[in-house]
Amino acid sequence: MVARRHNQPIADDVPWSDSITAYDEAHLVVYLRLLDATADGASKNEMAKIILGIDPAKEPQRAERVVDSHLRRARWMSRVGYRHLLRG
Repeated sequence: MVARRHNQPIADDVPWSDSITAYDEAHLVVYLRLLDATADGASKNEMAKIILGIDPAKEPQRAERVVDSHLRRARWMSRVGYRHLLRG
């Protein structure tokens, strides 16, 4: 996995809504990278460090919480949220 910088701050918990939020729009690439990493068998620690910029050795609980929160939203986007994008 290649580390790429994103210039949007990462929330500990994704703001949840039944529609796409400004946070979602700003983090679409992060969501896609997490889904790709999951499909490639990456560990949560790898995703936390490389994609989210959180050191799991220093903040293991936070790293897991942030990965879980963003993966949950990424999965929602791939199953439901994308429809909102198509509607424009």
